[in-house]
Amino acid sequence: MALDTYHCSICGRRIKITTRADMPVLDPNTGFAICRNCVKKIYQFVEEDEIRRNRSLKKNFKDALGDLLEKNKPHVIKEYLDEFIIMQERAKKILSVAAYNHYKRMKYDLDNRDVDSEIDKSNVIILGPTGCGKTALLSHLSKLLDIPFAVTDASSLTEAGFVGADVEVAVRNLYYAAGRDIEKTEHGIIYLDEFDKIARKSGENNSITADPGHEGVQQGLLKMLEGSVVEFTERGQRKHPEAPTIKVNTKNILFIVGGAFVGIEKIVEKRLKKNDSPIGFGSEIPSKEDTDEKFNELIHQVRPEDLMKYGIIPEIIGRLPVICTLETLDEDALLRILTEPKNAPVKQYEKLLAMDNVKLEFDEAALRRVAKMAIERKTGARSLKGIIEDVMLDVMFEIPKSDEPRRVVITEACIKGEEQPQIFPLEEVNLNKESA
Repeated sequence: MALDTYHCSICGRRIKITTRADMPVLDPNTGFAICRNCVKKIYQFVEEDEIRRNRSLKKNFKDALGDLLEKNKPHVIKEYLDEFIIMQERAKKILSVAAYNHYKRMKYDLDNRDVDSEIDKSNVIILGPTGCGKTALLSHLSKLLDIPFAVTDASSLTEAGFVGADVEVAVRNLYYAAGRDIEKTEHGIIYLDEFDKIARKSGENNSITADPGHEGVQQGLLKMLEGSVVEFTERGQRKHPEAPTIKVNTKNILFIVGGAFVGIEKIVEKRLKKNDSPIGFGSEIPSKEDTDEKFNELIHQVRPEDLMKYGIIPEIIGRLPVICTLETLDEDALLRILTEPKNAPVKQYEKLLAMDNVKLEFDEAALRRVAKMAIERKTGARSLKGIIEDVMLDVMFEIPKSDEPRRVVITEACIKGEEQPQIFPLEEVNLNKESA
């Protein structure tokens, strides 16, 4: 039977149906009906509420941004990084200024929304050998600023249409790091590691063949680095019409790309025409110290044209105006990393063993041997904890068998694997309090 009149379940009016415009929004199972007038009012209310919420969020973020800038001036950021990172003074200054200016830029945009001008985003490219502290620097920086931080391996990305991870996965990783909060995601930091692995194989020369793992990925990153709306599926599946998607604007996301860029110092040396060493029987073989000193001198002189010769496309370089370089770490620096920072490996193991009422001691010769082994492995500070872990394995297995206070001494012979760590009885003390 055709419906000619109905009661609106919202306003209660009896509506006579004379045209299509009078037809209600009707649930046939419950008889719940809403007139078109009420639908329009509900839609208008939802839109106005959404606008109020967005204004409130922007106001709250603007206030939080002002507090963040007031508390974290560049010198304050560097002082904080000094507590965790040994050496790399220039890199710490560059990142401190870059982070501070990035959030000043956002504050300027919020304060001057009606002005037809804006400050361009200054993304960062960071270069340095393996284990020199690139990821550690950025991780501590994000903790200080209390913002989401996500690391994505650039070498795992492929050009759209090829099998592999699309470039949008970097934003999705930040979305997860932000607790699935879009507002936080849009003001976080993305670090693309191993960026040198996507340099085009042909260097500065154009390749006539498809290069899905290299130049194509760089092309795919262009819009994202500059600032665009990135759409991705929450669960990581391929995009299709039925999969719900999430949209994130990357305009205020700080992108930092980094890698070892092995061999770039040779490109710099060639540009500076410093390769004038003699060749033949009379030439001197440079020592490890001389090689490291020369590398540190050259790496700080990297320019955009050197990156182009390495295989980074000009469009990407234009979106990475800040070049941050890190030095290689020598034996003395690695020795300091073992003991001085707040989260130094030796301090971590001292706290772990103190929980079992055990005092841990390292001979200086033992620590120096650990530093030498890290240099031999060519992994920098990254392998320091692993070397100590191998030596401490048997001790950490045996120690919990007894609650008696003891003292463990690690010597150079222990690091070399020539003898086991020595365990001595110790008068009972509050080791947890000492190690705090």
